[in-house]
This record gives sequence, structure tokens and C-alpha cells, in this order.
Amino acid sequence: MVGAGVLSLPFAMSELGWGPGVTVMIISWIVTFYTLWQMVEMHEMVPGKRFDRYHELGQHAFGEKLGLWIVVPQQLVVEVGVDIVYMVTGGKSLKKFHDLVCADCKKIRLTYFIMIFSSAHFVLSHLPNFNSISGVSLAAAVMSLSYSTIAWGASVDKGVQKDVQYGYKATTTAGTVFNFFSALGDVAFAYAGHNVVLEIQSTIPSTPEKPSKVPMWRGVIVAYVVVALCYFPVALIGYWMFGNKVDDNILITLEKPIWLIAMANMFVVVHVIGSYQIYAMPVFDMIETVLYKKLKFRPSWYVRFVSRNIYVGFTMFVAISFPFFGGLLGFFGGFAFAPTTYFLPCIMWLAIYKPRKFSLSWWTNWICIILGILLMIVAPIGALRQIILQAKDYDFYS
Repeated sequence: MVGAGVLSLPFAMSELGWGPGVTVMIISWIVTFYTLWQMVEMHEMVPGKRFDRYHELGQHAFGEKLGLWIVVPQQLVVEVGVDIVYMVTGGKSLKKFHDLVCADCKKIRLTYFIMIFSSAHFVLSHLPNFNSISGVSLAAAVMSLSYSTIAWGASVDKGVQKDVQYGYKATTTAGTVFNFFSALGDVAFAYAGHNVVLEIQSTIPSTPEKPSKVPMWRGVIVAYVVVALCYFPVALIGYWMFGNKVDDNILITLEKPIWLIAMANMFVVVHVIGSYQIYAMPVFDMIETVLYKKLKFRPSWYVRFVSRNIYVGFTMFVAISFPFFGGLLGFFGGFAFAPTTYFLPCIMWLAIYKPRKFSLSWWTNWICIILGILLMIVAPIGALRQIILQAKDYDFYS
């Protein structure tokens, strides 16, 4: 649940401001917690059947054809988007680690660090299934907790900066508004567990007496308490200490103690290696299904080998071309995560359970849908503007 998106929360706060920032963080936490509960409930709502994939649930709610067309493209954008962002994150963290540990060394381009990071995936992407990366997932969970704690702990240690300012960085009203929109996408990106929640629940044994939703719901509550303990201190303390001078990745802003910040950046690298694979697995699954069923390839190791390497190469190329952590987060957060996390579960809930008009459930779902759709429209606009502005001054492939 705790993704690398947590590192951009202080930056998002600097573009939202104290009041709106805290409000957006709390509302996002509540809305995504509610939609996650809906997903867990809907997993086994048909007796004797389990919806193990997001698109299966979509097909049940919207019909065979429409369900696929609504859910699959969005899931694909989420998974590919996360992998691109994680390529950038891994490369930037490796570069920061190198620059901290070896301050006098010759500077190496970010492009090369992204290539070094991707080299791990050219190997790891050939692991057979989810179970073979459970060890990696555990490591990723421990790492994300560790670097979140280091991020706010080191910020507290550094203390409030002398010339700290909490006003908006943009000088024009339009700039402030667009940055605000982009920051909403940054926050949305941080809450990203919904896309794999059904796959995770499908691994829990279930009987009519002991349905899987009971242990799953316990797991979700623990996960969300941990999310709150990670996200809120990082966002609030990071912004409090550095104000609007904070970078789009808090670990880039922090410099000392060198060994600790270097270690935190290494934790990020280990975490995003694991997370990249978790989001890539369903994509590999889709690519191979198309190759074997639609294009009639014979299932063999070299088809898998080539198709997976092409995918890793593609995400690496996009990451090298647009290594803008904050802008990419805002764009994918709004464009891809808002639907799958904020409002698709609510639309499915309304379609399947048909709550009474103007009842509490009806109102709750409609409020979530409206908030989610607004987020999906405004966040990518703000983020795209940010990417364009950064690209103007950026020397590509430098």
C-alpha cells in the first residue's frame, strides 16, 4: 500500500497550502478507505464465485464486453504508468546515493542511472509468478516503512529552515491554480493499492463459514493505519521544515546525515524494484494472453523472453525521455488512479447493489464519484503543464 508516492507529499503540500493540503490528505484517506472496503465486500458477493481480477468485477457490473472496455484500459494505464514512475524514482535515488557517498566523483548522467536500475528488471521480469516475488514484496514493505520514517525523522532533526516560506511558489494566479491541480494528482498517486487488492484477496482461502473478506478486511485496516502513520508525518513535517523550497522528492532535499539519507535512497531503490514487478506481472499476463490467443503464437520461453524485455525496454525509454517525478506522478495520479481508486468501485457498487435513492449509501457513492471525476479532469491538466514547463529547460538525455 505504501508506494514511493509518499516522497512527493511534502511537495504536494507546498502547492496546496496548509488548510487545503491537510483537507485533501484526510478526504483522500477516507474516500480510498471506503472504496477499498467496497472492493473487499464485492469480491465474493455472488455465492460460490470469486472475482479475482478487477476486470471480472467490471464485467459483472457492466456486462461482458463493456466491463472489459471500461476496466482493462484504465488498469493498463495505471500499471504501465506506475512502472514508468518507478523507473524514474529508482534512477534518481541511485543517482542521489552515488552523489552522497562519493561527493568528489565525476558526475554521472541520470540517463545511465535509469539504465542501471532497469538492468535488474531485465532479469527479474522472467520470474514465473506472484509467489516467487513474495520475498521481494516483504522486503519492499519493510523498505517503504523505513524510508518514510527516515524522511520525516531526518526532517525533524534538520529543524525548521531559517528562511522558510509557506506561501505558493508560483508568481501568477494561473500558475498557482495549475500547480494546485497537479498536487491533487500527487496525492491520488500515493493511494494506489486498489488495482491489486482483488488479486491479493484471491490468495486467501475462503469457505461459506469463514469468507475471505474477514481476514482481508483486518489486513486492510492494519494497512490503512500504517498508511496514515507513514503519509501524514512525511507530508506535514516535510512541509513544515522546508516550506515551499521542498523538492518533488523529499529525499532529494535532505542532505545530512549523509549515511542515513544514502541508506534511505537505497531503501527506495529496493522498494521500487519489488513494486515494479508487482505492477508489471498483470501487464505480462495481458501481453502473453494477446500473443497466444489473438495472434496465435505458440507458447514458448522465447516469446515470453522477448515480450517481457520489450516491455521493460519501453518503460525504460519513456523514463529516460521524461524523468520528471512530480509531473509524472500528478499526471498518472489524476488520469489513471482517480478512476480505479476513487470512483469506479462506487459506480460498480451502485450498479450491483442499487441502493435506495437519496439513502446514505447513495449519497456517499455519488459524492465520491463527483470528487473522483473532478480529480480525473483537473489533475492531468495541471501536471501536463508542469511537465511542459520542466521540459523547456531540460536537456534531453543529459
